[in-house]
Amino acid sequence: MTQDELRDAVLLVLANKQDMPNAMSASAMTDKLGLHHFRRSWYIQACCGISGDGLYEGLDWLASTLQKQQQR
Repeated sequence: MTQDELRDAVLLVLANKQDMPNAMSASAMTDKLGLHHFRRSWYIQACCGISGDGLYEGLDWLASTLQKQQQR
């Protein structure tokens, strides 16, 4: 994410497998990935690929963020 070509990129992290008993929480993933240090738009969404829980919310954030970015 430090490459010049990615300076305006937004980042969506889908934290899958949240249906599993030992799944890492989204906040723990945020810390492990060091997302608080990013100087760009990012979002982490807990999700479950089997049930689809959280997928719409993550993709909705991505679409909204990209739309706002295009309007600038």
